[in-house]
Amino acid sequence: RDARMRLYTMSIRGVCMAGKFVLKKGASGKYHFNLHASNGQIIVTSETYERKQSALAGIASVKAHAADAEIDDQSED
Repeated sequence: RDARMRLYTMSIRGVCMAGKFVLKKGASGKYHFNLHASNGQIIVTSETYERKQSALAGIASVKAHAADAEIDDQSED
């Protein structure tokens, strides 16, 4: 899969919504990415990365693993 910024489709409760990963370079020279929902709201913010390629690999990892991730509810509600 290509880890470049492109529209990413995810399914939440059977409803498809388009989102996008936005890669940014901060004032410190480090990179991070945000995942934006279709309404523009940021729903995920990554850690910071020294290299752009590492941030792109982080995006690829989220794409590959998030859809099948289990929910570990430790809220005690």
